[in-house]
Formats: sequence, C-alpha cells, structure tokens
Amino acid sequence: MKELVFGHKSPDTDAVVAAKAFSYLQNQLGYDTEAVALGELNDETKFVLQHFEEPAPRIISAAKPEVDAVMLVDHNEAQQSVADLKDVQITHVVDHHRIANFETAAPLYYHAEPLGCTSTILFKLFKQNEVTVPAKLAGLMLSAIISDTLLFKSPTTTPEDEAAVKALAEIADVDYQKYGLEMLKAGTNLASKTEQELITADAKSFEMGGKTVRINQVNTVDLNEVFAREAKLRTAIEAENKAQGYDLFLLMVTNILDSNTRLLVVGEPQDVVEKAFNTKLVDNKADLPGVVSRKKQVVPPLQAAF
Repeated sequence: MKELVFGHKSPDTDAVVAAKAFSYLQNQLGYDTEAVALGELNDETKFVLQHFEEPAPRIISAAKPEVDAVMLVDHNEAQQSVADLKDVQITHVVDHHRIANFETAAPLYYHAEPLGCTSTILFKLFKQNEVTVPAKLAGLMLSAIISDTLLFKSPTTTPEDEAAVKALAEIADVDYQKYGLEMLKAGTNLASKTEQELITADAKSFEMGGKTVRINQVNTVDLNEVFAREAKLRTAIEAENKAQGYDLFLLMVTNILDSNTRLLVVGEPQDVVEKAFNTKLVDNKADLPGVVSRKKQVVPPLQAAF
C-alpha cells in the first residue's frame, strides 16, 4: 500500500528534505512511499535542491484521492498539515515540535525528540536501521539542519545537531561553514517577493487560548529593507487575517547576521504579546534581541501568556 510522506504547509527546507529522507529510509525498509510537499518551495530550499541536483517534490493539496495512509515529518498539528488529514490513516510521525491538536484512531510509530531539526532525528534513524545515507541525501540533510539552526546560532541547536552536520558533511564532501552561509543568504533575497509572498512563505498556525494565531518568519540581512515596506505588509496581513479567520498575526523579521528579530503584530489581543515578551509594542512593533527561533523563543512564551 503506497503512502505519501510530507512536512508542513508553507514548507521550509527541513519539511522538504525530511520528507525525502524519511521516504528514502522507509523504502529501504520495504515500504512503498513518495515524498511530496504541501506548497511552493522557498528560495533557500530551491537553492539546496539545485546545488545537489535533486528534483523538487510534486505539490499536493489533498492526500485521500491518492492514498489511504500517510507519514508526517516536521509537524503534527492538524492545521499545519494536509487539508484532508482526518480522512487518511497516519502510520508514522517524525518531529521535533510540540505535540498539539493531534490524535489518531489507530496506533502508529511516533518518534519525537527536542532537537534542532527533524533531519537530525532522521540521521539517527538511518544509523539505528543500519541504512547508509547516500552522498546527495547527506548534503540535503545537512542543509536542513543548518537551515533550522541558523548555522548553529539558534538556541534550538543541540550537540547532536552539530555532530550530525559534521558527519553528513564528510559523507557529502561539503565545507558546511562556507556552504551554509551561502545557503542562508540565498533565502534572504526578498526584493523580488510580493508582500503576500513575504507574509506566507514560512507561516504556521497555532491554536492558543481559543484564538487562531498565525506566525510567519522572514530571514534577512537588513531589517530596514523589509520594514521599508511596512505599510504594504500591514495591509497584506490585515487582508490575510480577514480572509483566513486569523485573530492574531505575528511577522518575525530576523536578521541572521546578528540574531535579532523585529516583530510586527497585527490583530488582537496585543496585550498578550506584550506580556509574552515583557515588552511594549510601539506602533505594533517590538525589537526582540537574541530571538531567532519561533519554536523555542516565540511559541512557548506566547502560549504561556494566553
């Protein structure tokens, strides 16, 4: 029985690579799987796939027309997954996020660890199952770890993530420091993006305190370049909130060079945001020094504040 393997909507590099890596591993173990994506790829991910001459996965909007069972990577929350998730059986999950809004009717294989990247967990699974990681796939997996950990600058980084990158770099024959910086910079080419593309490129939805909270992160090397478009970004976010029913939208604009984030907040309740980060919003904005991780530095305090 064929199964589809995919990461979350608005896929980032780890969502795409983890799907490819887990699909390869499962196929080696006797399953029939295909890695797919739940949306258009961002510039960083396109750079990675082109660098290692790997084809992009096809994009799906529904799973049930094709299969009866799926495997999830890099997410578990239903609102971040395929639209018809409730209509298929989930047989496997490999993830490094919190567990929320998730339930199944049947037992499943669920592997979660608080590491910086899903691909780090997958590297461990390859070793546990004594399956060799091909050189090209090693390059993809180290790219995902560098992406999620911002080349080890993110507080989500663990010694296991660093060790995995170094081991995968040997397999792929890659200078991970030089390549990693080139890769991260490839994802900060924002001038050609529309405001709609900027606010949806890496967005995830969370249910908090009965509210739907949308959080998107944009990486840049120049905060002022992004906020020169602030008025248009606000308009785009307001339209998105109205169209999709989001109560609160947080746009994280993160400078990958100095590891600081400026937050643009549209919607309500804004006082909860101020409480979460112990700050005062000025014109719906706040600077958050040292904040680079949505998963570890934004979602938990926001959840606690709600």
